Order: sequence, then structure tokens, then C-alpha cells
Amino acid sequence: MYRIDCVVIGAGVIGLAIARQLALAGREVVILEKEERFGSGISARNSEVIHAGIYYPQGSAKARLCVVGRGLLYEYCEAHQVPNRRCGKLIVATAPDQESMLDAIRARAAANGADDLRVITAVEAISMEPALRCTAAILSPSTGIIDSHAYMTALLGDAEARGAVLALRSEVSRAEMRFDGIRLEATTGGTEVTPVLARAVVNCAGLHAPAVAARFAGLDGRFVPHPHFAKGNYYSLAAKAPFSRLVYPLPEPGGLGVHLTLDLAGQAKFGPDVEWLSTVDAADIDYDVDPRRADRFYAEARKYWPALPDRALQPAYAGVRPKILPPGQDADFVIQGPETHGHPGLVNLFGIESPGLTASLAIAQVVSDMSGV
Repeated sequence: MYRIDCVVIGAGVIGLAIARQLALAGREVVILEKEERFGSGISARNSEVIHAGIYYPQGSAKARLCVVGRGLLYEYCEAHQVPNRRCGKLIVATAPDQESMLDAIRARAAANGADDLRVITAVEAISMEPALRCTAAILSPSTGIIDSHAYMTALLGDAEARGAVLALRSEVSRAEMRFDGIRLEATTGGTEVTPVLARAVVNCAGLHAPAVAARFAGLDGRFVPHPHFAKGNYYSLAAKAPFSRLVYPLPEPGGLGVHLTLDLAGQAKFGPDVEWLSTVDAADIDYDVDPRRADRFYAEARKYWPALPDRALQPAYAGVRPKILPPGQDADFVIQGPETHGHPGLVNLFGIESPGLTASLAIAQVVSDMSGV
């Protein structure tokens, strides 16, 4: 049986950030990833937006870690030449009865520490983005976009430079809480089973995190949430978008509405929407994008971009949010350590959805402190 200091389960952006932080702290780290490459799950299927910290309840982990993580992420990108752009975002009201919500959003953002937002008139907004239609808007200058794959590559490089090892096609099939550590059985290549005894284990398996936690013999099932999956579909714009900033409508239950985002090459996409799935196993998720859902995208996007051409939207990709509460209920990040479940060295992360990418370096600092044994 291999004896290892730290095992990180999952090589998405959160797992890689945590592995880097642990390695920088001098810990021996092995990253177990069940797929054939790193960052191929949630981390490969998002908007690649650096969020300012606007929408989340004051005092929540999402609010706190997003604001702290945003600063850390911009600093990291500059230091490691990770492509990014602080392009800014407009949150738009498209009818007079929505304008009071802008003041509430700005006040919530300020309470969270995102204090550079300002409410602007329709004239100001349209002077910035002439193709826009709105009655008023919020300008968020700290919102940006990032090359998420380049970011994950940099994180992995940092971790490996400090001795961390990435083991691909390695899935935790069983785990047991013991007096001398946490015993894992890692199935490699679908057949070979390798026993590992670790002092610390961090479960950040994204959509699979509850299922992985359920494999830990000795962990009380009360501390393992029931997973719910909210699919978000994206459509790419066939033509060049006449926008230089991101454009968001007012948020809706379960998401932030059908918004327009840009990549670093200027390509625009719309989404995600919110499609709750009945699937109970993350392995059964269908990521196909139904072209028929584009009808709603046209209707929603034309509220703020009336000139969106017919047949301009093409199915692009879909991502899935790892929800831990059913529709109609909002959940915070869950970073669950020994003070909650009583097992030294074990940290479970559940429900790490947006703004997880933005918050990744801040989450890594929290987990590193929590995983000490």
C-alpha cells in the first residue's frame, strides 16, 4: 500500500488550484482524475467569466470567496501570463419596472465588497454599446474573461514544479476512514486497483463529489448531500457581435439569465439557460444541445439586442451545475472539513458552481488550512 501525504480527487480548476496550494505549502500531493485529461468536466463547460462578486447573499462563502478570489486571480494571470481581459459587464433593465432591481443588485454587490459598480442611464449605456437596448444598466468594470484552459495548465505546472503528481484514468472506487489515515482504492485504467493510505484527502470531484463521498466507509451519510443537476445550454453567434463588454439581463431563479459573453478572440455566445435534469447519476448526463431551445434564446436576447439576426445562433455546448438543493432553493458553497463530520484529514467540496472559477485560488487557501492534520 502506497503511503501519501495528500490526495486530491478531481483535476478540474478547483482540484488543480488546491493541489498547487498544498504543494506550495510543502505537502506531498497526488491528484487522482478519472478522465483521460485534466479539466474536462465542469471546468471545460462554462462561460470563462471572472465574476466581480455581485449576486450572492452577504456573508455567504460565494460572496466572500468570489471577491477575494477575483483579486487573486487577476494577480495570478498577470504573474503567469495567463490570457485574460478586464472587459467589464453591463447588467441591463429592459423595462422601467425592472430598474429598482438594479439598485438592489448594486447595494448587494457593495455589501459583498464589489464596490466599484455604478448604475448608469440608458443614454450612457448605449453610448458604450450602441447596439444595446435598455432603460438603465449597471456597469461592472471588474468583470472579465479568461482562458480557463491556460489557467489550469499554469496551475498544474506550478503544482508539478513543487512535486505534485497527476494520475489520469484513476478513480476512487472505495475509501475507508481509519485511525492511521484514510485508505483509498484507486482503480487505474479501469482494471488495476491500487491501495493508498493518505493523511489528507480532498474530494473536489465536481458533479461526482457526492457519489465519491458516499464511498467513504465511516462517513455519516447525513454529511453527503443528494445531487441535483442543472444543465446550461450555450449557443454561439455566427456573426461578429457588436459588443465589447459582456451583457447580462437581470438574474432569474437558478441562474443569471440568457446573457451574452465574449471569448478572448471576440467570439460571442449566449447562455447558459437553466434546464433541470431528472438524471440522478452524473455519468448519465446528456450534454447535447437541443436546437429547438434556441427559440427562447432569441426571445430573451432580443430584449436587449433587438437587431439579433434570424438564424444567427448555433448550438455550441452545454455545462451542468452541481446543485445540492432542488429547484427553487439556493445553496452556498459547501467546504466541509473535520469540524463538521469529525474525520481528521478529510475535506469534501459540494455544490462548487459559479463563481467557482473566479473563487478557485481563495477556495484553495481555505482548503489548505482545513486539511492540515
